[in-house]
Amino acid sequence: MQKKLIILGGNPETGVLVDIAESMGIYTIVIDPNPNAPAKKRASETHDIDGFDIDKIVSVAKERKVDAVLVGVADILVKPYREICEKLNFPCYATEKAVEAFCSKDGFKRYCEKYDIQDIPGIYLTNDSEIKKPQNISYPLIVKPVDSGGGVGVKICRDEEDYIATVETALKYSKKGVVLVEKYMDTNCDDMAVYYTFRNGIPYLSATFDRQLTRLQGDSSPIALGTVYPSKYTDSFVKEVHPKLCTMFEGLNIKAGVLCIQFFVENDEFYIYDPGFRLQGEAPHIHLEAINGFDHRKMLINYAFTGVFGDDDFPEKNDYKFRGKSASSIWILLKAGEIDKVEGINDIKSNENVVFVVERFKVGDTVKEEFLGTERQIIYRIYVNADSIIEVNQIIENFKNTLKVLDSNGENMILEWLKPWNEKDYIVN
Repeated sequence: MQKKLIILGGNPETGVLVDIAESMGIYTIVIDPNPNAPAKKRASETHDIDGFDIDKIVSVAKERKVDAVLVGVADILVKPYREICEKLNFPCYATEKAVEAFCSKDGFKRYCEKYDIQDIPGIYLTNDSEIKKPQNISYPLIVKPVDSGGGVGVKICRDEEDYIATVETALKYSKKGVVLVEKYMDTNCDDMAVYYTFRNGIPYLSATFDRQLTRLQGDSSPIALGTVYPSKYTDSFVKEVHPKLCTMFEGLNIKAGVLCIQFFVENDEFYIYDPGFRLQGEAPHIHLEAINGFDHRKMLINYAFTGVFGDDDFPEKNDYKFRGKSASSIWILLKAGEIDKVEGINDIKSNENVVFVVERFKVGDTVKEEFLGTERQIIYRIYVNADSIIEVNQIIENFKNTLKVLDSNGENMILEWLKPWNEKDYIVN
């Protein structure tokens, strides 16, 4: 009998997870309230159900004799994923404490304080709160719903009038009715992230990467233009922050799964923010499969059926220094408008350094104004592996001259390109 797997969420990144499961001979059932969700186009079966409707999803699982459940690339669905698995007695990598710590910004802040991990100064406001500015923190401030992802409802505020209006709007994007107001870490900061694999209760650092953000979209949430691996901060992170995180992971009793955590770095100080206890839109797993030879997507799918995460040779394969190689994810962000013509993407796909391309739009699609300042404005994520940072920079320049995305007036729709990385920061002497 063909095994059946429910996958929660329908975004394009989750669609890749569906493809992998189907290629493994698994019957996939995608659940998402949007009947046109991209991941549904790849699935064996679909249901238009809200991911938070626990009882309905459990009912479908029993009725369809489903063997396993897995969450896709969506923070907000990790909590219902745990609750559904619990009701069905299925393997689930998300412990109750881990969901509390990693799936809401308020829970994360509490646990960082408990384990003495430096986060960004800020306060919480609820629907019942008086909307006032945090003491001892000056403008600009950044306002975030505590339980939304992908930049939705996030905005930078530079004065009191804007701040009050933004908090009122952001509260509408929070199911909990809670927003986080923080110091805005501006252009003086660097932005980096770390990616962990948990196997048999042991946390393994699997990747580190630096991010470049666009600053061209006013006060909406800054979106990444791309990344480079490994991070120039890898050694100092491993020395200063990694031990504290490992203590927190032990306290949260995490046995399996994948976790990405982002940091701002200012004056050599790490400020933790934005965890994701699931596969990432950034998809470090693509580089890990190409360079280190293990695939988190297959590991998670197999875990959903067996409760076993990864093979015994995983510790030997895992190398957060990427075996001396470099890698980059190049994000192509679009301005608002209708896509009339795309040139050069096939040349990019056939480039020998390109290991994968995620496509989120096609010709004829419209990038709406409300997509700007969220990851919904991305048309491509291009994954590149190379022997050195010098080669990565050459590839970025090549693609910049190759790819064109035009609107009906023949105008360029690409917002901004990833800038060359400072090679001196990444070349090990």
